Amino acid sequence: MTQAQTGASLRLIKKYPNRRLYDTRTSTYITLADVKQLVLANEEFQVVDAKSAEDLTRSILLQIILEEESGGMPMFSSNMLSQIIRFYGHAMQGIMGSYLEKNIQAFMEIQQRMAEQSKGLYGSQFGPEAWTQFMNVQTPMLQNMMNNYIDQSKNLFVQMQDQMQDQTRAMFSTFPFTPGGTPGSGRK
Repeated sequence: MTQAQTGASLRLIKKYPNRRLYDTRTSTYITLADVKQLVLANEEFQVVDAKSAEDLTRSILLQIILEEESGGMPMFSSNMLSQIIRFYGHAMQGIMGSYLEKNIQAFMEIQQRMAEQSKGLYGSQFGPEAWTQFMNVQTPMLQNMMNNYIDQSKNLFVQMQDQMQDQTRAMFSTFPFTPGGTPGSGRK
């Protein structure tokens, strides 16, 4: 897809100083709930500051998440949010963001496969209510499957870390450093 095509399909929303959001495609003011509906509909959009043209998309998405988390059924525990905050400024911050993104993508692919399989088995009569009941019954099995996936992922990461340490030791073994000291500090 060319940039011109991408630009034409990208919905532009301007945020004005009065905190109002203006959808340039429909020439109407919209709410955060409307932006949430765009997300749910997989509509590509960008939110920009009306004066500076600064990209505010992430900020708006975080506001939507905050509203959802403030509702009756939050997705993130306080412990999980604390752990995420601890990664900011940490050397692993970039890896953590990529790790979360890839895992969410994998989870979405699993969810899509399950939906396709249910359509194949039950046809179009398998509506949202039936899906909810199905998920309530399957939750323990899915939790077990996800825990196994996380354990495998953790073990793979530990193996990768061990390999990186071994490679680093091998690479630096040619340098005349003593462990924990400066070059030559162990000599007299």
